[in-house]
Amino acid sequence: MRNLPVFTLPALLESTVNAHATRPAVSFIDDKPITYAEFGVQVKAVMAMMEDIGVKSGDRVAILSANMPHWGISYFAIVSMGAVVVPLLPDFSGEEIKNTLRHSDAKAIFVSKNLWPILQKQSSRALKHRISIEDFSLINEETKGTYRPGRLPEKEYNIKEDDLAAIIYTSGTTGKSKGVMLSHKNITFNAIQGSYIQEITENDRFLSVLPLSHTYENTIGFILPLMFGACIYYLKKIPSPSVLIPAFQKVRPTMMLTVPLIIEKIYRNKVLPTFMENKIMKKLYAKPFFRKKLNRMAGRKLLKTFGGKLIFFGVGGAKLNEQVEQFMLEAKFPYAVGYGLTETSPLLAGFGIKEARLQAAGKPVKDVEIKIYQPDETTGEGEVWARGPNVMQGYFKEAELTRQVLTPDGWFRTGDLGIIDEEGYLHIRGRSKNVIIGPSGENIYPEEIESVINNFKHVLESLVVEQKGKLVALVQVDWAAIEKTYQEIKEDVSGFVDDFSNEIKDYINQRVSRFSKIQKVTLQKDDFIKTATKKIKRFLYKEENNEQKV
Repeated sequence: MRNLPVFTLPALLESTVNAHATRPAVSFIDDKPITYAEFGVQVKAVMAMMEDIGVKSGDRVAILSANMPHWGISYFAIVSMGAVVVPLLPDFSGEEIKNTLRHSDAKAIFVSKNLWPILQKQSSRALKHRISIEDFSLINEETKGTYRPGRLPEKEYNIKEDDLAAIIYTSGTTGKSKGVMLSHKNITFNAIQGSYIQEITENDRFLSVLPLSHTYENTIGFILPLMFGACIYYLKKIPSPSVLIPAFQKVRPTMMLTVPLIIEKIYRNKVLPTFMENKIMKKLYAKPFFRKKLNRMAGRKLLKTFGGKLIFFGVGGAKLNEQVEQFMLEAKFPYAVGYGLTETSPLLAGFGIKEARLQAAGKPVKDVEIKIYQPDETTGEGEVWARGPNVMQGYFKEAELTRQVLTPDGWFRTGDLGIIDEEGYLHIRGRSKNVIIGPSGENIYPEEIESVINNFKHVLESLVVEQKGKLVALVQVDWAAIEKTYQEIKEDVSGFVDDFSNEIKDYINQRVSRFSKIQKVTLQKDDFIKTATKKIKRFLYKEENNEQKV
């Protein structure tokens, strides 16, 4: 499948349908899977329906839905007729949906029943048609457009590699969403490069838990497995522990993708407490020899929880906590790390399960160049630049923003700071926009301080920001666990908060450099607001204007 006649999504689909016709392609858990042949037939029927309502090559068509088999069918139907897919994150606010539909000039939208009420409140002059993604029927329309399995599109579409395939609207950590324009070649090439990190066969089973509307899951967790004939399973409910644990046992996935927050929660809530339950175990776990033995035992148990067949556990979207990664290494858990951005389709670097390096982002993927621009003479650190067939065409309707990040000779400025070590592994230090300049000109990386904070007892997440010239740590804690441990919290909350804040502050400042010491700790009352890949929207917390403090 790596030798496609042309790097387009329709060519990929035709090739995989022919090669794996009778194999299962996509399915809800507990439902009968849709085979590759059936998938292809349904794609053509949806194309015929869209022809009926006047969708043409170049038109933008949005998808607003949770993950499901029909999501992928809608996606391929749109791109196979030369239209441009605009995937919307299910957790976008009503305002974000309205702005995205207007900015993209979407002509039609596939929407799921549970998200239809949100869409009803939005308006856009360009939006003419609303399609139920569950059965592909037109919503509140009296038109001739009908979906009927077996129908074929009337037109033939000649899709080229550089044709625009998707506009991905990011809801990033640094502010305003932008429409990233990805071509057919951008996406198809990147999926192929991902296969060099991990081999995939038609016997593999993927469990999809991240939103398909995000490029990470879309390219690596959808396009890539379909390319090699694997089967992808979707959940009918939000992936909470009560939903995931039985799903693991039913699907027994061989592969899945996740973000650091998920495995970090598993480690802190399930694994670590078993080693802290008594003084003897706690002392043993503090010694490297016994820690490795205990982690290996925990790793075997964890694999059984995931269904016992897992051979690839991909982690991406944000940097993995060092303590959690050390656990996975010592547990021999089959994890791999990938690094990339929406603008690069997304994969730029990564490593497979046999190439793990603690806190590394991996080596550049095949046929992609990565360099450190103007590295510091002492540290070797600088901005990460990338160039390759996976780099976006630009930002939709934003020529100036595009010029700011794409050089005339094709280099993309990632905005991330990093180094490349002697073995060729890329290490990410943090976002250049997040760097805080110390009083004597030192570079302070909030992400590095946060990784220290997140290892403290009862801490769930943290964010380090500069407020009024001071380094401030915003910390979200597990109040239920704290109440169980510190019963006095019920009597004097304010006194406890001060004591616990000071305890965290002392813990941090004993473990960071002189110029990275925290001057204030604020305990957060509510959850941090996050992106699709569970990264905190940092820009919302840079000023001391939120009311989530305790």
